[in-house]
Amino acid sequence: MPTVTKAAHKPGDYFVDYESKVFEDVKAEPGEKALVTFHTMAFEGSIGLVNILNAIRLNKKGYETSILLYGPGVLLGVQRGFPKIGDEAFPGHQNFNKNLERFMAEGGKVYACRFALQALYGAGEPSLIPGITPIMPQDVLDCVLLHKKANAVIIDTWTV
Repeated sequence: MPTVTKAAHKPGDYFVDYESKVFEDVKAEPGEKALVTFHTMAFEGSIGLVNILNAIRLNKKGYETSILLYGPGVLLGVQRGFPKIGDEAFPGHQNFNKNLERFMAEGGKVYACRFALQALYGAGEPSLIPGITPIMPQDVLDCVLLHKKANAVIIDTWTV
């Protein structure tokens, strides 16, 4: 059996070079837009949280950024907690809520499809995190088309 001779890693050590950026730091030109869509389930993968963080970053880069929640994605935008709304039942339980609230506080817009909210998941508009705009199912396509017409950056996420 080989012997390990290297000292164990300790807090403060680095595993990778996190300072060497390969690409230039792109910033938005005035009026540029971005749209991040979500057709994904809360807590069933990392993409929901990752793309909320991407939307926050796009906003910081100067893009007029919107998030579109449709299909199961609307579940990212509902109020949650246990035993009471807002309580964190386990570490990370409020990640979606806190980061969507942060995104909106920093000027981002969040839209959620009413059809998915009610017809698919039995929730109503009062279930949404305050600040999220409920939209008609016909608005889902028009939201994407308007962003395409504006030559927006679009990150489209679909998981099954």
